[in-house]
Amino acid sequence: MDTIYALASARGKAGVSIVRISGVDAWSALEGFTPELPKPRVASLRNLTWQGEILDQALVLVFEKGASFTGETSVELHLHGSQATVKAVMTALAAKKGLRLAEAGEFTRRALENGCLDLAQVEGLADLIEAETESQRKQALRVLSGAIGRKADSWRLALIRASALLAATIDFVDEDVPVDVTPEVHGILNDLLVDLQAQVHGSQAAERIRDGFEVAIIGPPNVGKSTLLNVLAGREAAIISEIAGTTRDVIELRMDLDGLAVTFLDTAGLRETIDPIEKIGIGRAVERANSADLRLFLRSAGQEEASFVSAQLGDLVVWTKADLAGVEGFQISAKTGLGVAELVAQIVKILKERTADASQLIRERHRLAVEGAIIHVKSALSELNYGLSRTEIATEELRCAVRALDVLVGRIDVEQILGEIFASFCIGK
Repeated sequence: MDTIYALASARGKAGVSIVRISGVDAWSALEGFTPELPKPRVASLRNLTWQGEILDQALVLVFEKGASFTGETSVELHLHGSQATVKAVMTALAAKKGLRLAEAGEFTRRALENGCLDLAQVEGLADLIEAETESQRKQALRVLSGAIGRKADSWRLALIRASALLAATIDFVDEDVPVDVTPEVHGILNDLLVDLQAQVHGSQAAERIRDGFEVAIIGPPNVGKSTLLNVLAGREAAIISEIAGTTRDVIELRMDLDGLAVTFLDTAGLRETIDPIEKIGIGRAVERANSADLRLFLRSAGQEEASFVSAQLGDLVVWTKADLAGVEGFQISAKTGLGVAELVAQIVKILKERTADASQLIRERHRLAVEGAIIHVKSALSELNYGLSRTEIATEELRCAVRALDVLVGRIDVEQILGEIFASFCIGK
């Protein structure tokens, strides 16, 4: 494979910038830069020279094959992070024969191909790079550490054990097998099924942690939706006016609430109208509210409610303008700040409760792979109910279940999804 190089840290000015080189010629790429190689995995300060000129004084690390991120012979140059320094070093590397600039995600792809990471870990790394909140960081780090792969391996071993027991009955079909293995196989598969189904059940919560929750603020015109959004934002994110129907489109505000990524949606006031533009805005408000994870129904004393959106379990009804009129129920005043902190705390409590049973399946691809395994395990159990005559079919169903789990961690059928995954990676990663 080609020897590749790229800037592995963020572009722009920085205290330190890192250039990574990986491939069979990585060590020889340092020829002309430094008179001797440092010991593997020992950071050494070196003057980097090129064509008689010192480019930088840098920390140099070299990694032998099998001991680097990619699994290949590698080098890391920790440079002073000026754009001029990075450019000079990159220009010198470009002049060396046998080296080429890495493509987006190519270092990570090589780590996958060399068995240093499984496919789920690659996705975890991508999520870790994109993590905005503490919950997302912890979740991505668990996946990157191989949590999904370890789960998949334990499921795979259970399936292989069950298949081996069934294979014994097939091999000795014409002989008297001293022990009936069917009860043990049923026990293994039923226990496995419970674990698989629990992971699928918690996948929605896990996906919400990764992608973030949506909280729709809905209610009639002039009830205080945009005012509340501005208080939450700490700035004028939405236009506030006494004229009904000011908000026509959905305004989004993304926040970090106690480690959870939450997007608040300020929506058009819900009312009957003949204005065609306002009707479009109300239609969008209803659509986004129905698909949101949580709805805040804002109400104000003396205002008539229009029934556009049905409340779902866990939704909140909040009375606004508490500084003007007292009512019974949860009250806030966006003008004075009364009750806003309590409202945010209640939202966090509800969303935290929904993430309590989050599983390790954080992407739709993970869930679909496990759901495929569940289908085959159920089919195997169904075949076993017909007796020994259907043992071979049950065994084949278990092989299909193993295949579904192999797809989960990328042992097979990798190529068709690699493009989508590595599209999110930058050059140098």
